[in-house]
Amino acid sequence: MDWLKKIPIGQYIAGKSSWLRVIDPRIKLSWILLFLLSPILANSIWRISIVIVLFLITFFSLLPPRMWWRSLTFLLFLSLIVGFLSIVLPASAISSELTIRRPDEIAEAIFQSPSWEVFRLGPFNFGGISVGALSINRQSAELGIKTSTLIFTVIHSVNLMLITTPPEDLVWAIRWFFSPLSLFKLPLDKMTFQLLLALRFLPLVQEELQNLFRSIGVRSINFRKLGLKTSLGLFLSFGERLLSNILLRAEQGADSLMLRDGLWLSSEELRPHIVINPRYLFINLGSIFLLLIAIVLRIMYGTS
Repeated sequence: MDWLKKIPIGQYIAGKSSWLRVIDPRIKLSWILLFLLSPILANSIWRISIVIVLFLITFFSLLPPRMWWRSLTFLLFLSLIVGFLSIVLPASAISSELTIRRPDEIAEAIFQSPSWEVFRLGPFNFGGISVGALSINRQSAELGIKTSTLIFTVIHSVNLMLITTPPEDLVWAIRWFFSPLSLFKLPLDKMTFQLLLALRFLPLVQEELQNLFRSIGVRSINFRKLGLKTSLGLFLSFGERLLSNILLRAEQGADSLMLRDGLWLSSEELRPHIVINPRYLFINLGSIFLLLIAIVLRIMYGTS
């Protein structure tokens, strides 16, 4: 029941064995925005290319395999399952017949409808019982590619950033991007420090989620007897309990911090040392150059 602890997703792991750790956190956030926003209205080739790029970054990042192989295997399995279900399950209802003219009304006209079927298996016959055929058309194939690649891209790209970037550096980079909002007298230091506390509570979120799964397993609930509506209400109640426990932990942590004369940390106190280190200038400039190339390729070849 402790499988969540064996798959650390979104937790920073200290070390010095990867070039991903020395990239400016502002550049990392820009890359993450590219991974999150570029799949929108993109074709399947671009989505698959992003997944391949993430695989190459992971394998050539010089990170120890024990840091990423469990989460990578879990995400790959989850993406393939969701993509397969998106392909097999019906994507939409059959459209009603359109009122078009008959093709034989025009003399010597050749009417050929385009075939959208990619793969067809069946129909099957088991003991005299006929079973329908498994048909995969272009729409279902594209839907499966979109869902599987989107799940893998979103989770794995963010996970790579979180395991190689300290929360303080990430919060400082977000504060740097939102610095123009200080002209509107917004409490950015307080908001970014609250974000830092939220990132520190990620292990507690996994712990609470693990406890909820353990409670469901101990009670041996038979969801078939409960029905769909009752099962959905049960999961909603578990989600409500998870959210209340997380907010309670966050409130207790904030109260303990302020009772010990805690102060909000300014953005300059969170400034990472890699930003002002000239040894990492070359890799940061190379990351910016590759980011610009990726944006140009998205504009030229990524549109659907």
